Amino acid sequence: MEKIQPSSFNGDKRCDKEIWDAYLANGQLAGFDLIRGKPVPDGYFHLVSHVLVRRQDNKFLLMQRAYTKESNAGCFEASAQGSALKGEDALQCAIRELKEETGIIAGRWQRINQLIIGNSLIVCYLCDVSLENAAKVQLQENETIAYRWLDEDEFKIFVNSAEMISSHRLRLYPFLAKYGYL
Repeated sequence: MEKIQPSSFNGDKRCDKEIWDAYLANGQLAGFDLIRGKPVPDGYFHLVSHVLVRRQDNKFLLMQRAYTKESNAGCFEASAQGSALKGEDALQCAIRELKEETGIIAGRWQRINQLIIGNSLIVCYLCDVSLENAAKVQLQENETIAYRWLDEDEFKIFVNSAEMISSHRLRLYPFLAKYGYL
């Protein structure tokens, strides 16, 4: 396995190599680095954070993925999400991804699930935001092209429809089941 020296990565996702920490299935660091775009060795995982955003008035944020995205292009998703960069934990990644993809700087975080899908160790959060913070949604170029806020009834319809990305339903299942959205 290739070991990447930390000096080759400056913390900026735009550099030529995005470096991730390798993890074991139990969430412990494995002690070596992974490079985005290169295969993750069997039995190891990269860390991904998934954020469901809920406004003070119980409306949920949906972001529309850019049509240029490799997967689920043009779909609305109830998340901000992404891979943790080397040295980030799941919450640090969630906070960064939420700010990058939506412009929102949030306050209250609740961890709602952790699971493995493929070679990803995914940690899911619910982030409650104030109306003031929610009003600052910004689209990230090449990532998102639109957004909308759904009230609870609309959200329930969305999560039970073919519009919702099925892997996202799985990620959020404990929250969705607990609060009667399924």
